[in-house]
Amino acid sequence: MRDFHFPGRSTVHGANGMAATSHPAASIVAIDILREGGNAVDAAIAASAVLAVVEPQSTGIGGDCFCVYAPGGDMSKAIAVNGSGKAPGKASIDFFENEGIEHIHLTTAHAVSIPGSVDAWTRVLSEYGTMNLDRVFAAAIGYAEDGYVVAPRIHKDWVDHLDKLLLTESATEKLLIDGRPPKPGEIMKNPWLADTLRAIAEQGRDGFYSGPVAEDIVSYLNSLGGVHTTDDFAAQDSEFLTPIFSTYRDHAVHTVPPSNSGLSTLMILNILEGYDLALYGPLSVERLHLMAEATRLVYNARETHIGDPAFVDFDLDHLLSKQWAEEARSHISLDSAMDLEYVSPPAHPDTTYLSVVDKDRNTMSFINSVFYSFGSGLVSPKSGVVLQNRAAGFHLQRGHPNCIAPGKRPLHTITPGMMSKDGRAVMSFGVMGGQYQPVGQSHVVTNVVDYAMDAQEAIDLPRSFWYEKVYQLEKGVPEDVKAGLEGLGHACGPIDPPHGGGQAIIIDWDTGTLEGGSDPRKDGIALGY
Repeated sequence: MRDFHFPGRSTVHGANGMAATSHPAASIVAIDILREGGNAVDAAIAASAVLAVVEPQSTGIGGDCFCVYAPGGDMSKAIAVNGSGKAPGKASIDFFENEGIEHIHLTTAHAVSIPGSVDAWTRVLSEYGTMNLDRVFAAAIGYAEDGYVVAPRIHKDWVDHLDKLLLTESATEKLLIDGRPPKPGEIMKNPWLADTLRAIAEQGRDGFYSGPVAEDIVSYLNSLGGVHTTDDFAAQDSEFLTPIFSTYRDHAVHTVPPSNSGLSTLMILNILEGYDLALYGPLSVERLHLMAEATRLVYNARETHIGDPAFVDFDLDHLLSKQWAEEARSHISLDSAMDLEYVSPPAHPDTTYLSVVDKDRNTMSFINSVFYSFGSGLVSPKSGVVLQNRAAGFHLQRGHPNCIAPGKRPLHTITPGMMSKDGRAVMSFGVMGGQYQPVGQSHVVTNVVDYAMDAQEAIDLPRSFWYEKVYQLEKGVPEDVKAGLEGLGHACGPIDPPHGGGQAIIIDWDTGTLEGGSDPRKDGIALGY
Protein backbone atom coordinates (compact mmCIF):
# COMPACT_ATOMS: atom_id res chain seq x y z
CA MET A 1 0.00 0.00 0.00
CA ARG A 2 1.33 3.41 -0.92
CA ASP A 3 2.32 6.00 1.66
CA PHE A 4 -0.41 8.66 1.55
CA HIS A 5 2.07 11.33 2.67
CA PHE A 6 3.53 11.31 -0.84
CA PRO A 7 2.08 12.06 -4.27
CA GLY A 8 0.84 9.04 -6.13
CA ARG A 9 -2.18 7.18 -7.40
CA SER A 10 -4.44 4.89 -5.45
CA THR A 11 -5.28 1.54 -6.98
CA VAL A 12 -8.78 1.63 -8.48
CA HIS A 13 -11.30 -0.93 -7.22
CA GLY A 14 -14.64 -2.08 -8.62
CA ALA A 15 -16.91 -5.08 -8.82
CA ASN A 16 -18.96 -4.88 -12.02
CA GLY A 17 -16.40 -3.86 -14.61
CA MET A 18 -13.13 -2.03 -15.15
CA ALA A 19 -11.17 -0.37 -17.91
CA ALA A 20 -7.58 0.84 -17.84
CA THR A 21 -6.28 2.83 -20.81
CA SER A 22 -3.67 5.46 -21.62
CA HIS A 23 -6.23 8.28 -22.05
CA PRO A 24 -9.20 9.35 -19.86
CA ALA A 25 -11.53 9.66 -22.87
CA ALA A 26 -10.91 6.04 -23.81
CA SER A 27 -11.41 4.76 -20.26
CA ILE A 28 -14.68 6.69 -19.94
CA VAL A 29 -15.98 5.34 -23.25
CA ALA A 30 -15.14 1.78 -22.23
CA ILE A 31 -17.01 2.18 -18.93
CA ASP A 32 -19.98 3.74 -20.75
CA ILE A 33 -20.14 0.69 -23.02
CA LEU A 34 -19.96 -1.70 -20.06
CA ARG A 35 -22.69 0.16 -18.15
CA GLU A 36 -24.92 -0.03 -21.23
CA GLY A 37 -24.61 -3.81 -21.17
CA GLY A 38 -21.78 -4.28 -23.65
CA ASN A 39 -19.04 -6.75 -22.92
CA ALA A 40 -15.26 -6.41 -22.64
CA VAL A 41 -14.80 -6.84 -26.41
CA ASP A 42 -17.25 -4.05 -27.24
CA ALA A 43 -15.61 -1.78 -24.68
CA ALA A 44 -12.05 -2.53 -25.74
CA ILE A 45 -12.68 -1.83 -29.41
CA ALA A 46 -14.62 1.35 -28.58
CA ALA A 47 -11.69 2.50 -26.45
CA SER A 48 -9.19 1.56 -29.16
CA ALA A 49 -11.15 3.58 -31.72
CA VAL A 50 -11.11 6.61 -29.42
CA LEU A 51 -7.37 6.22 -28.85
CA ALA A 52 -6.95 6.12 -32.64
CA VAL A 53 -8.30 9.68 -32.66
CA VAL A 54 -6.99 11.24 -29.44
CA GLU A 55 -3.50 9.63 -29.46
CA PRO A 56 -2.53 9.96 -33.14
CA GLN A 57 1.15 9.80 -32.25
CA SER A 58 0.85 6.27 -30.87
CA THR A 59 -2.04 4.49 -32.53
CA GLY A 60 -4.58 4.68 -35.33
CA ILE A 61 -6.51 2.75 -37.94
CA GLY A 62 -3.42 2.96 -40.14
CA GLY A 63 -1.62 0.65 -37.71
CA ASP A 64 -1.69 -2.85 -36.21
CA CYS A 65 -3.03 -4.57 -33.12
CA PHE A 66 -2.81 -7.76 -31.06
CA CYS A 67 -5.02 -9.11 -28.28
CA VAL A 68 -5.48 -11.96 -25.84
CA TYR A 69 -9.12 -12.57 -24.93
CA ALA A 70 -10.36 -14.96 -22.22
CA PRO A 71 -14.18 -15.43 -22.26
CA GLY A 72 -15.35 -15.54 -18.66
CA GLY A 73 -11.69 -15.48 -17.61
CA ASP A 74 -11.40 -19.13 -18.67
CA MET A 75 -7.94 -19.64 -20.14
CA SER A 76 -8.95 -22.93 -21.75
CA LYS A 77 -11.18 -20.85 -24.05
CA ALA A 78 -8.71 -18.01 -24.59
CA ILE A 79 -7.77 -16.77 -28.04
CA ALA A 80 -4.85 -14.73 -29.32
CA VAL A 81 -5.35 -12.44 -32.30
CA ASN A 82 -2.53 -11.31 -34.56
CA GLY A 83 -3.90 -8.19 -36.24
CA SER A 84 -0.62 -7.14 -37.79
CA GLY A 85 -0.25 -6.09 -41.40
CA LYS A 86 1.88 -7.63 -44.09
CA ALA A 87 4.45 -6.36 -46.54
CA PRO A 88 3.04 -5.44 -49.96
CA GLY A 89 3.05 -8.17 -52.61
CA LYS A 90 5.79 -6.39 -54.60
CA ALA A 91 8.05 -5.72 -51.58
CA SER A 92 10.67 -8.40 -52.27
CA ILE A 93 14.30 -8.30 -51.27
CA ASP A 94 15.07 -8.32 -55.01
CA PHE A 95 13.16 -5.05 -55.38
CA PHE A 96 15.14 -3.31 -52.64
CA GLU A 97 18.46 -4.60 -53.88
CA ASN A 98 17.67 -3.51 -57.45
CA GLU A 99 16.74 -0.05 -56.15
CA GLY A 100 19.95 0.16 -54.13
CA ILE A 101 18.03 0.48 -50.86
CA GLU A 102 19.99 -0.93 -47.91
CA HIS A 103 17.73 0.31 -45.12
CA ILE A 104 14.01 1.09 -44.94
CA HIS A 105 13.85 4.70 -43.81
CA LEU A 106 11.17 5.58 -41.30
CA THR A 107 9.39 8.34 -43.23
CA THR A 108 9.20 6.68 -46.64
CA ALA A 109 6.36 4.83 -48.32
CA HIS A 110 8.40 1.64 -48.13
CA ALA A 111 8.08 1.77 -44.32
CA VAL A 112 4.29 1.44 -44.55
CA SER A 113 3.05 -2.13 -44.16
CA ILE A 114 -0.63 -2.87 -44.78
CA PRO A 115 -2.65 -1.71 -41.73
CA GLY A 116 -4.10 -4.61 -39.77
CA SER A 117 -6.15 -3.04 -36.97
CA VAL A 118 -9.46 -2.52 -38.75
CA ASP A 119 -9.60 -6.11 -40.00
CA ALA A 120 -8.88 -7.40 -36.49
CA TRP A 121 -11.33 -5.05 -34.78
CA THR A 122 -14.22 -5.91 -37.10
CA ARG A 123 -13.59 -9.66 -36.97
CA VAL A 124 -13.18 -9.80 -33.18
CA LEU A 125 -16.27 -7.66 -32.67
CA SER A 126 -18.32 -9.85 -35.01
CA GLU A 127 -17.16 -13.06 -33.34
CA TYR A 128 -17.10 -12.09 -29.66
CA GLY A 129 -18.81 -8.71 -29.22
CA THR A 130 -22.46 -7.87 -28.65
CA MET A 131 -22.76 -4.39 -30.20
CA ASN A 132 -22.62 -3.14 -33.79
CA LEU A 133 -19.93 -0.91 -35.25
CA ASP A 134 -22.20 2.14 -35.27
CA ARG A 135 -22.43 2.08 -31.48
CA VAL A 136 -18.83 1.07 -30.87
CA PHE A 137 -17.40 3.78 -33.14
CA ALA A 138 -19.80 6.55 -32.08
CA ALA A 139 -17.51 8.23 -29.55
CA ALA A 140 -14.45 8.06 -31.81
CA ILE A 141 -16.37 9.62 -34.70
CA GLY A 142 -17.56 12.38 -32.38
CA TYR A 143 -14.06 13.17 -31.17
CA ALA A 144 -12.68 13.25 -34.71
CA GLU A 145 -15.48 15.45 -36.04
CA ASP A 146 -16.22 17.75 -33.09
CA GLY A 147 -12.77 17.75 -31.53
CA TYR A 148 -10.98 16.45 -28.45
CA VAL A 149 -8.89 18.18 -25.81
CA VAL A 150 -5.15 17.55 -26.15
CA ALA A 151 -3.57 15.97 -23.07
CA PRO A 152 -0.14 16.95 -21.65
CA ARG A 153 1.93 13.86 -22.49
CA ILE A 154 0.46 13.73 -25.99
CA HIS A 155 1.39 17.40 -26.46
CA LYS A 156 4.99 16.57 -25.50
CA ASP A 157 5.11 13.83 -28.13
CA TRP A 158 3.65 16.27 -30.66
CA VAL A 159 6.37 18.84 -29.93
CA ASP A 160 9.13 16.23 -30.02
CA HIS A 161 8.10 15.08 -33.52
CA LEU A 162 7.12 18.37 -35.13
CA ASP A 163 9.84 18.05 -37.80
CA LYS A 164 8.31 14.80 -39.05
CA LEU A 165 4.87 16.38 -39.43
CA LEU A 166 6.30 19.30 -41.43
CA LEU A 167 7.73 16.96 -44.07
CA THR A 168 4.48 16.51 -46.00
CA GLU A 169 1.61 18.81 -46.86
CA SER A 170 -1.05 16.33 -45.77
CA ALA A 171 0.44 15.75 -42.29
CA THR A 172 0.90 19.48 -41.78
CA GLU A 173 -2.70 20.16 -42.76
CA LYS A 174 -4.28 17.42 -40.67
CA LEU A 175 -2.08 17.17 -37.59
CA LEU A 176 -0.93 20.73 -36.93
CA ILE A 177 -2.60 24.07 -36.22
CA ASP A 178 -1.07 26.82 -38.36
CA GLY A 179 2.12 24.77 -38.60
CA ARG A 180 2.50 24.17 -34.86
CA PRO A 181 1.53 21.38 -32.45
CA PRO A 182 -1.72 21.83 -30.49
CA LYS A 183 -1.20 23.02 -26.93
CA PRO A 184 -2.34 21.13 -23.81
CA GLY A 185 -6.01 21.94 -23.32
CA GLU A 186 -6.46 22.98 -26.95
CA ILE A 187 -9.11 21.34 -29.12
CA MET A 188 -7.97 19.27 -32.10
CA LYS A 189 -10.12 17.84 -34.93
CA ASN A 190 -9.68 15.45 -37.84
CA PRO A 191 -12.88 15.58 -39.93
CA TRP A 192 -11.26 13.49 -42.69
CA LEU A 193 -10.73 10.68 -40.19
CA ALA A 194 -14.30 11.08 -38.93
CA ASP A 195 -15.58 10.37 -42.43
CA THR A 196 -13.34 7.29 -42.69
CA LEU A 197 -14.51 5.94 -39.33
CA ARG A 198 -18.09 6.53 -40.42
CA ALA A 199 -17.47 4.54 -43.60
CA ILE A 200 -16.10 1.63 -41.55
CA ALA A 201 -19.05 1.82 -39.14
CA GLU A 202 -21.44 1.58 -42.10
CA GLN A 203 -19.59 -0.93 -44.30
CA GLY A 204 -17.43 -2.93 -41.92
CA ARG A 205 -13.89 -3.84 -43.02
CA ASP A 206 -14.81 -3.08 -46.65
CA GLY A 207 -15.13 0.57 -45.66
CA PHE A 208 -11.36 0.55 -45.16
CA TYR A 209 -9.87 -2.22 -47.30
CA SER A 210 -11.76 -1.51 -50.52
CA GLY A 211 -13.35 1.49 -52.18
CA PRO A 212 -12.38 5.14 -51.71
CA VAL A 213 -10.35 4.80 -48.49
CA ALA A 214 -8.08 2.04 -49.76
CA GLU A 215 -7.75 3.80 -53.12
CA ASP A 216 -6.80 7.06 -51.41
CA ILE A 217 -4.09 5.40 -49.31
CA VAL A 218 -2.66 3.33 -52.17
CA SER A 219 -2.65 6.27 -54.57
CA TYR A 220 -0.85 8.45 -52.04
CA LEU A 221 1.78 5.81 -51.26
CA ASN A 222 2.34 5.11 -54.95
CA SER A 223 2.92 8.82 -55.54
CA LEU A 224 5.75 8.58 -53.00
CA GLY A 225 7.34 5.52 -54.61
CA GLY A 226 5.48 2.81 -52.70
CA VAL A 227 4.64 -0.52 -54.33
CA HIS A 228 1.31 -1.02 -52.53
CA THR A 229 -1.82 -2.15 -54.41
CA THR A 230 -5.51 -2.26 -53.59
CA ASP A 231 -5.19 -6.06 -53.84
CA ASP A 232 -2.76 -5.92 -50.88
CA PHE A 233 -5.42 -4.14 -48.85
CA ALA A 234 -8.19 -6.53 -49.87
CA ALA A 235 -6.03 -9.53 -48.92
CA GLN A 236 -5.21 -8.35 -45.38
CA ASP A 237 -6.38 -10.89 -42.80
CA SER A 238 -5.94 -11.44 -39.08
CA GLU A 239 -4.80 -14.66 -37.44
CA PHE A 240 -6.89 -16.23 -34.67
CA LEU A 241 -4.48 -18.37 -32.65
CA THR A 242 -4.05 -20.30 -29.42
CA PRO A 243 -2.04 -18.23 -26.93
CA ILE A 244 1.40 -19.47 -25.98
CA PHE A 245 2.28 -19.55 -22.30
CA SER A 246 4.87 -20.46 -19.74
CA THR A 247 4.65 -20.94 -16.00
CA TYR A 248 6.19 -18.46 -13.59
CA ARG A 249 6.27 -19.89 -10.08
CA ASP A 250 2.62 -20.79 -9.30
CA HIS A 251 1.20 -18.68 -12.14
CA ALA A 252 1.10 -18.94 -15.92
CA VAL A 253 1.70 -16.04 -18.31
CA HIS A 254 -0.03 -16.06 -21.71
CA THR A 255 0.62 -14.04 -24.86
CA VAL A 256 0.37 -14.00 -28.66
CA PRO A 257 2.70 -16.31 -30.63
CA PRO A 258 5.29 -14.83 -33.03
CA SER A 259 5.41 -12.68 -35.18
CA ASN A 260 4.62 -11.07 -31.82
CA SER A 261 7.35 -10.35 -29.25
CA GLY A 262 5.42 -11.98 -26.41
CA LEU A 263 7.73 -14.99 -26.67
CA SER A 264 10.53 -12.72 -25.45
CA THR A 265 8.53 -11.92 -22.29
CA LEU A 266 8.11 -15.61 -21.52
CA MET A 267 11.80 -16.33 -22.17
CA ILE A 268 12.87 -13.55 -19.79
CA LEU A 269 10.52 -14.86 -17.10
CA ASN A 270 11.81 -18.40 -17.57
CA ILE A 271 15.34 -17.15 -16.90
CA LEU A 272 14.31 -15.07 -13.87
CA GLU A 273 12.35 -17.97 -12.38
CA GLY A 274 15.67 -19.62 -11.56
CA TYR A 275 16.47 -16.89 -9.01
CA ASP A 276 14.76 -16.11 -5.72
CA LEU A 277 14.11 -12.46 -6.54
CA ALA A 278 12.33 -11.94 -3.21
CA LEU A 279 15.75 -12.17 -1.55
CA TYR A 280 16.65 -8.88 -3.20
CA GLY A 281 14.87 -5.54 -2.99
CA PRO A 282 12.69 -4.52 -5.95
CA LEU A 283 15.16 -1.70 -6.75
CA SER A 284 18.29 -3.60 -5.73
CA VAL A 285 21.47 -3.90 -7.76
CA GLU A 286 20.99 -7.68 -7.91
CA ARG A 287 17.44 -7.55 -9.25
CA LEU A 288 18.22 -4.94 -11.92
CA HIS A 289 21.41 -6.76 -12.90
CA LEU A 290 19.52 -10.03 -13.44
CA MET A 291 16.88 -8.20 -15.47
CA ALA A 292 19.57 -6.74 -17.71
CA GLU A 293 21.36 -10.04 -18.27
CA ALA A 294 18.14 -11.91 -19.06
CA THR A 295 17.19 -9.15 -21.49
CA ARG A 296 20.50 -9.33 -23.32
CA LEU A 297 20.35 -13.10 -23.78
CA VAL A 298 16.73 -13.14 -24.90
CA TYR A 299 16.96 -10.22 -27.32
CA ASN A 300 20.02 -11.72 -28.99
CA ALA A 301 18.15 -15.01 -29.41
CA ARG A 302 15.12 -13.21 -30.80
CA GLU A 303 17.08 -11.24 -33.38
CA THR A 304 19.03 -14.32 -34.42
CA HIS A 305 16.22 -16.86 -34.77
CA ILE A 306 12.69 -15.43 -34.86
CA GLY A 307 10.56 -14.13 -37.73
CA ASP A 308 7.11 -14.63 -39.19
CA PRO A 309 6.52 -18.40 -38.71
CA ALA A 310 4.77 -18.57 -42.08
CA PHE A 311 8.18 -17.82 -43.62
CA VAL A 312 10.78 -18.86 -41.02
CA ASP A 313 11.36 -22.26 -39.43
CA PHE A 314 12.49 -21.89 -35.81
CA ASP A 315 12.11 -24.12 -32.76
CA LEU A 316 9.43 -22.32 -30.73
CA ASP A 317 9.13 -25.14 -28.19
CA HIS A 318 12.84 -25.11 -27.45
CA LEU A 319 13.02 -21.33 -27.04
CA LEU A 320 10.02 -21.51 -24.72
CA SER A 321 11.42 -24.40 -22.69
CA LYS A 322 12.83 -24.35 -19.19
CA GLN A 323 15.86 -26.15 -20.66
CA TRP A 324 16.70 -23.14 -22.86
CA ALA A 325 16.34 -20.88 -19.82
CA GLU A 326 18.63 -23.10 -17.77
CA GLU A 327 21.28 -22.98 -20.49
CA ALA A 328 20.91 -19.19 -20.66
CA ARG A 329 21.31 -18.83 -16.87
CA SER A 330 24.64 -20.68 -17.06
CA HIS A 331 26.09 -17.56 -18.74
CA ILE A 332 24.93 -15.19 -15.97
CA SER A 333 27.02 -14.22 -12.96
CA LEU A 334 25.89 -12.09 -10.05
CA ASP A 335 29.43 -10.69 -9.85
CA SER A 336 29.78 -9.05 -13.26
CA ALA A 337 28.04 -8.25 -16.53
CA MET A 338 28.47 -10.75 -19.37
CA ASP A 339 30.91 -10.18 -22.18
CA LEU A 340 28.24 -10.73 -24.84
CA GLU A 341 28.13 -9.56 -28.43
CA TYR A 342 25.11 -7.33 -28.98
CA VAL A 343 22.71 -8.07 -31.84
CA SER A 344 20.81 -4.84 -32.46
CA PRO A 345 17.09 -4.82 -33.32
CA PRO A 346 16.07 -2.42 -36.10
CA ALA A 347 13.79 0.00 -34.25
CA HIS A 348 12.53 1.31 -30.89
CA PRO A 349 9.08 3.01 -31.12
CA ASP A 350 6.05 3.57 -28.85
CA THR A 351 2.39 2.50 -28.71
CA THR A 352 -0.86 2.24 -26.66
CA TYR A 353 -2.17 -0.57 -24.44
CA LEU A 354 -5.53 -1.08 -22.74
CA SER A 355 -7.27 -3.67 -20.62
CA VAL A 356 -10.98 -4.30 -19.95
CA VAL A 357 -12.78 -6.77 -17.68
CA ASP A 358 -16.59 -6.93 -17.55
CA LYS A 359 -19.16 -8.20 -15.02
CA ASP A 360 -18.98 -11.73 -16.47
CA ARG A 361 -15.18 -11.57 -16.19
CA ASN A 362 -14.67 -11.61 -19.93
CA THR A 363 -11.07 -10.38 -19.98
CA MET A 364 -9.46 -8.44 -22.81
CA SER A 365 -5.78 -7.52 -23.10
CA PHE A 366 -5.43 -5.27 -26.16
CA ILE A 367 -2.59 -3.36 -27.78
CA ASN A 368 -2.58 -1.03 -30.82
CA SER A 369 0.20 0.91 -32.52
CA VAL A 370 1.45 2.89 -35.53
CA PHE A 371 5.05 2.00 -34.51
CA TYR A 372 7.08 5.24 -34.24
CA SER A 373 5.42 8.45 -33.06
CA PHE A 374 2.97 9.46 -35.82
CA GLY A 375 4.10 6.33 -37.67
CA SER A 376 5.71 7.18 -40.97
CA GLY A 377 4.53 10.79 -40.69
CA LEU A 378 2.51 10.11 -43.87
CA VAL A 379 -1.20 10.92 -43.68
CA SER A 380 -3.55 9.92 -46.50
CA PRO A 381 -4.85 13.17 -48.05
CA LYS A 382 -8.57 12.38 -48.38
CA SER A 383 -9.13 9.86 -45.59
CA GLY A 384 -6.95 11.41 -42.85
CA VAL A 385 -5.30 8.13 -41.85
CA VAL A 386 -1.92 8.25 -40.09
CA LEU A 387 0.05 5.43 -41.73
CA GLN A 388 2.31 3.25 -39.64
CA ASN A 389 5.96 2.55 -40.45
CA ARG A 390 6.01 -1.00 -39.14
CA ALA A 391 7.78 -2.26 -42.29
CA ALA A 392 10.85 -0.37 -41.07
CA GLY A 393 11.10 -3.23 -38.59
CA PHE A 394 12.17 -5.56 -41.40
CA HIS A 395 15.81 -6.28 -42.16
CA LEU A 396 17.11 -5.98 -45.71
CA GLN A 397 19.59 -8.81 -45.30
CA ARG A 398 19.11 -12.04 -47.23
CA GLY A 399 18.76 -15.04 -44.94
CA HIS A 400 17.83 -13.00 -41.87
CA PRO A 401 14.70 -14.42 -40.20
CA ASN A 402 13.14 -10.96 -40.25
CA CYS A 403 14.11 -10.15 -43.86
CA ILE A 404 11.32 -8.53 -45.83
CA ALA A 405 9.27 -10.69 -48.26
CA PRO A 406 5.93 -10.26 -50.05
CA GLY A 407 3.04 -10.93 -47.69
CA LYS A 408 5.33 -11.37 -44.69
CA ARG A 409 4.56 -9.90 -41.26
CA PRO A 410 7.45 -8.00 -39.62
CA LEU A 411 8.70 -9.10 -36.22
CA HIS A 412 6.62 -6.95 -33.88
CA THR A 413 7.52 -5.10 -30.72
CA ILE A 414 3.98 -4.77 -29.36
CA THR A 415 2.47 -7.54 -27.24
CA PRO A 416 -0.44 -7.96 -24.79
CA GLY A 417 -0.15 -10.12 -21.67
CA MET A 418 -2.41 -12.14 -19.40
CA MET A 419 -1.54 -13.99 -16.19
CA SER A 420 -3.54 -16.90 -14.84
CA LYS A 421 -3.71 -19.19 -11.85
CA ASP A 422 -5.53 -22.53 -11.71
CA GLY A 423 -6.82 -21.97 -15.24
CA ARG A 424 -8.45 -18.58 -14.61
CA ALA A 425 -7.21 -15.14 -15.64
CA VAL A 426 -5.96 -13.20 -12.62
CA MET A 427 -4.28 -10.24 -14.35
CA SER A 428 -4.70 -8.60 -17.74
CA PHE A 429 -1.70 -6.37 -18.35
CA GLY A 430 0.59 -4.73 -20.85
CA VAL A 431 3.47 -2.29 -20.96
CA MET A 432 4.05 -0.01 -23.95
CA GLY A 433 7.34 1.30 -25.16
CA GLY A 434 8.70 -0.31 -28.32
CA GLN A 435 11.55 -2.76 -27.71
CA TYR A 436 11.10 -2.27 -23.96
CA GLN A 437 7.78 -4.13 -23.83
CA PRO A 438 8.92 -7.68 -22.99
CA VAL A 439 11.15 -6.24 -20.26
CA GLY A 440 8.33 -4.06 -18.92
CA GLN A 441 5.92 -6.97 -18.87
CA SER A 442 8.35 -9.23 -17.02
CA HIS A 443 8.98 -6.32 -14.64
CA VAL A 444 5.27 -6.02 -13.82
CA VAL A 445 4.80 -9.79 -13.43
CA THR A 446 7.73 -10.12 -11.04
CA ASN A 447 6.60 -7.04 -9.12
CA VAL A 448 3.23 -8.72 -8.50
CA VAL A 449 4.36 -12.31 -7.97
CA ASP A 450 7.70 -11.87 -6.20
CA TYR A 451 7.14 -8.57 -4.39
CA ALA A 452 3.37 -8.78 -3.74
CA MET A 453 2.72 -5.34 -5.25
CA ASP A 454 -0.76 -4.23 -6.23
CA ALA A 455 -1.56 -3.21 -9.80
CA GLN A 456 -0.64 0.46 -9.37
CA GLU A 457 2.54 -0.19 -7.39
CA ALA A 458 3.72 -2.71 -9.98
CA ILE A 459 3.32 -0.11 -12.72
CA ASP A 460 4.73 2.84 -10.76
CA LEU A 461 8.07 1.29 -9.75
CA PRO A 462 11.03 2.95 -11.52
CA ARG A 463 12.16 1.12 -14.63
CA SER A 464 15.38 0.13 -16.34
CA PHE A 465 16.18 -1.21 -19.80
CA TRP A 466 19.46 -2.54 -21.19
CA TYR A 467 19.37 -1.39 -24.82
CA GLU A 468 21.98 -0.40 -27.42
CA LYS A 469 24.80 -1.23 -24.96
CA VAL A 470 23.53 1.26 -22.35
CA TYR A 471 21.55 0.43 -19.21
CA GLN A 472 18.91 3.13 -19.43
CA LEU A 473 17.68 4.08 -15.94
CA GLU A 474 14.68 6.21 -15.04
CA LYS A 475 15.28 9.04 -12.57
CA GLY A 476 13.64 7.07 -9.77
CA VAL A 477 16.46 4.50 -9.68
CA PRO A 478 18.66 5.45 -6.67
CA GLU A 479 22.19 6.71 -7.33
CA ASP A 480 23.78 3.99 -5.18
CA VAL A 481 22.02 1.34 -7.29
CA LYS A 482 23.33 3.00 -10.45
CA ALA A 483 26.84 2.96 -8.96
CA GLY A 484 26.46 -0.71 -8.05
CA LEU A 485 25.39 -1.58 -11.60
CA GLU A 486 28.34 0.34 -13.03
CA GLY A 487 30.59 -1.58 -10.66
CA LEU A 488 29.35 -4.79 -12.28
CA GLY A 489 30.32 -3.47 -15.71
CA HIS A 490 27.07 -1.92 -16.95
CA ALA A 491 27.32 1.40 -18.78
CA CYS A 492 24.39 3.29 -17.22
CA GLY A 493 22.67 6.35 -18.61
CA PRO A 494 19.50 8.40 -18.24
CA ILE A 495 16.40 8.10 -20.41
CA ASP A 496 13.84 10.68 -21.54
CA PRO A 497 10.94 10.24 -21.88
CA PRO A 498 10.59 7.44 -19.30
CA HIS A 499 10.16 3.83 -20.34
CA GLY A 500 6.77 3.28 -21.95
CA GLY A 501 3.54 3.18 -20.05
CA GLY A 502 1.29 0.41 -18.84
CA GLN A 503 -2.07 -0.74 -17.58
CA ALA A 504 -3.15 -3.70 -15.48
CA ILE A 505 -6.36 -5.15 -14.05
CA ILE A 506 -6.18 -7.82 -11.34
CA ILE A 507 -9.16 -10.14 -10.84
CA ASP A 508 -9.81 -11.33 -7.28
CA TRP A 509 -12.01 -14.39 -7.72
CA ASP A 510 -12.42 -14.84 -3.94
CA THR A 511 -13.88 -11.40 -3.25
CA GLY A 512 -15.47 -10.95 -6.67
CA THR A 513 -13.73 -7.59 -7.15
CA LEU A 514 -11.36 -5.95 -9.61
CA GLU A 515 -8.23 -3.89 -9.01
CA GLY A 516 -6.77 -1.61 -11.66
CA GLY A 517 -3.77 0.59 -12.27
CA SER A 518 -2.70 2.99 -15.03
CA ASP A 519 0.72 4.41 -15.71
CA PRO A 520 1.53 7.97 -14.55
CA ARG A 521 4.07 8.08 -17.40
CA LYS A 522 1.08 8.61 -19.71
CA ASP A 523 -2.17 10.58 -19.47
CA GLY A 524 -4.44 7.63 -18.74
CA ILE A 525 -6.57 6.34 -15.89
CA ALA A 526 -8.15 3.14 -14.65
CA LEU A 527 -11.88 3.32 -13.92
CA GLY A 528 -14.16 0.75 -12.29
CA TYR A 529 -17.73 0.61 -11.09
